[in-house]
Amino acid sequence: MSAEVKKVEVNGVNVDVIYENSSYIPSVYMKFVFKDSGNLDTDKLGLARFSASLLNEGTLSDGSYNFANKLEAKAISLQAVTGYETFNIEIEALKEQFNYGILQLRELLKEPNYSDKSVEKIRKLSIAKVEKGKNNFDLVASQNLNKLIFKGSKMEYPSIGTIESINDISLKDIKNYINSHLGYDNVIVVVGGDISFEDVTKYIKMILQDLPKSKTSQIEDIALQTPKESLNIATNKDTQQAYIYFASKFNLKYSDKNQYKATVASHILGASGFGSRMMEELRVKRGLTYGAYAYFVSMRFTNYFTGHLSTKLESQKEALEVVQKIVDEFVAKGVTQKELEATKRYILGSEPLKNESLSQRLNSAFNNFYYERGLDYNSKKLKDIENLTLEELNEFIKSHKEIRDITFSIVTNK
Repeated sequence: MSAEVKKVEVNGVNVDVIYENSSYIPSVYMKFVFKDSGNLDTDKLGLARFSASLLNEGTLSDGSYNFANKLEAKAISLQAVTGYETFNIEIEALKEQFNYGILQLRELLKEPNYSDKSVEKIRKLSIAKVEKGKNNFDLVASQNLNKLIFKGSKMEYPSIGTIESINDISLKDIKNYINSHLGYDNVIVVVGGDISFEDVTKYIKMILQDLPKSKTSQIEDIALQTPKESLNIATNKDTQQAYIYFASKFNLKYSDKNQYKATVASHILGASGFGSRMMEELRVKRGLTYGAYAYFVSMRFTNYFTGHLSTKLESQKEALEVVQKIVDEFVAKGVTQKELEATKRYILGSEPLKNESLSQRLNSAFNNFYYERGLDYNSKKLKDIENLTLEELNEFIKSHKEIRDITFSIVTNK
C-alpha cells in the first residue's frame, strides 16, 4: 500500500494526514508538522530552535532525566526539531508501546518543562555550540556566504541564533512561541506503520484537540542578493587549507514544471560527486581537492545555486577560477549526449531505491504534498527524465545565465 492523503476533523478544521499502512514491521511512526513555525517565523533569532530544545527537556513534573528514562524503558523515540519553515514533533515506537508514547506526548504538550533551570541549560549548550562553531571552518565559510547572499533577511543568520539573541531569549518568549505556533489548524500529520486509520484518527485528536488556534503568518519569499563584492575572505591562522563556499541566483520556483530538468542539470554539474563536471575538473584533472559539489536548491520561499570545496592554501586562487570557468562553460555549451545518457541511467536506476523503506516513502510523500506536486510526482518525474532530449536540457541550461554571477566566501590563513 502506498501513501495516501486523508483528513481528520479536529475542532472544526480538516487536518491533512499522509498515511501509509504497513504491517511488515510491528512499529508506528508519526510526525506532526506545524507550518509557518520554523526558524524563519520568529521575532528573535534562534527562538524556534530554542523552543524545540525545551520540549526535548521533558515535562515539568518528570523533568528531563525521568521523562527520558520513561521513554527509553519502552524503546520510544520522541523529539522536537525545527526547519526553516516548520516545527516538527516526531514519535516512533513498537506497535504495543505506541499508545503509551502518545500519552506521554500529550502530557509533554500540556506541561512542558517551563523552568528557569531548563532555559539556562539550553542557553549554555546553545552558546557553547556557537563558540565551538567558530573553529569549524566549513561552517564559518558557509555562514559568511549567507551573510552576503541573504543580507537583510533571517537567512543571513544561523538557525541557532547569535550569542546576543540566545542571551535575549526568555522563558516568556518560549511560552508565547509554543502557544502561538503549535496549533490544531496549521499542522500536517505524517503517519505510517502497523496501525489502522481508526487508531490514527484517535491519536491525532488526542494530541491536537487541546492545542490552541495558531497565530502564524505565511513566510515571505526571500530573494538571493548579488553583492557588489563577489568575494569575501576571512582569515584564520589555525586553518591549514582554504574552505570555499559559493552561490548565485537560480530563477526557478519550486513549483515550476521544469524541476526535473534542474535535477538532471544539477547531477551533471556537481551534485553527483564522482563523474560530475566539478569533480572531474577540480579533482581528477587538476588535483585541487578531494571533493567538490554544486547543486540547485528549491524551497517554497527561495531558490538558488550553491556549492563548496576545500583546497590547499596555495591553490585557492586557481580553484576559484576553475569553478567560475566550469559554470561559465556549462551555461554556454550545455552538456553532451554521453553525460545525459549516463545521468539518465543513474537517476532511473537509483531513484526507485530511495523509496524502499516506509520512512523513505512517507518523507517522499510529505515533500510532494507540501510542495503541491501530487503524491505521484516521483513517477511522473522519472518518466519526464526518461523522455528528456539533449536539445531540451541544453536549452534549459542556457536559459539560466544568472548562475554565472557567483559570490564566493573563503576561510583561509592568508
